[in-house]
Amino acid sequence: MQRLFVEPSQILEESHRICVNGGDVIHIRNVLRMKVGEELWVSDGQLEYHCEIESLTGEEILLHILYAQQPDYELKSRIYLFQGLPRGDKMDWIIQKAVELGAWAVVPVEMKRSVVRLDGKKAEKKVQRWQQIARSAAEQSRRMRIPEILPVTDFSGALKVAQSLDVLLLPYELARGMEETREILKAISPGESVGIFIGPEGGFEETEVERAVAAGARTVTLGHRILRTETAGMTLLSVLMFHLEED
Repeated sequence: MQRLFVEPSQILEESHRICVNGGDVIHIRNVLRMKVGEELWVSDGQLEYHCEIESLTGEEILLHILYAQQPDYELKSRIYLFQGLPRGDKMDWIIQKAVELGAWAVVPVEMKRSVVRLDGKKAEKKVQRWQQIARSAAEQSRRMRIPEILPVTDFSGALKVAQSLDVLLLPYELARGMEETREILKAISPGESVGIFIGPEGGFEETEVERAVAAGARTVTLGHRILRTETAGMTLLSVLMFHLEED
């Protein structure tokens, strides 16, 4: 069933209706070609509403709320993916899959070995595009909220964002010891916030690893194989999702 996100101000509690406007109107009417009487799910970040389309006009759509519930779709832990900027359109795929796997936020990071450099308006446009990808992925994967795509930052900025998190993980090709990695991951409890640092195609420079470790990051191994930048983060997110998901 189709899903969309609205602001709490769009919920008309007294009349048991939701007012949909903006780009969602065009999407529902022209792209999905939904009609009066069809049903869909709506989330305001707190509650999930099962709705029926009551009316469609040129500028707004009124939904009748059939019932509301407070499901437990989100992970208890807030996971931040600090992704070294990759080449081409790989970031689109990374954001889409990170949202599906439960990431709370994605932080695009210009690292020393990043080939891609984004400045000013170009960076803003990219973030806007990535935020829209996150929204679409959240709708598809039945998330209760849209993960935030933070502004592009450098490694120092990433460490500042990470300093408030409980656990910092850095998959590193020179790290050894699967058993130690297992113990590190097992020690993470639901509710603890987690930051994952992933290097770009060329990997981390040694000074970046040193700075992250000095800030409290633990280096971990993802096995004996070298994973691509778009694979490494998804691998660790998958492991954490499985470990932290509750019944």
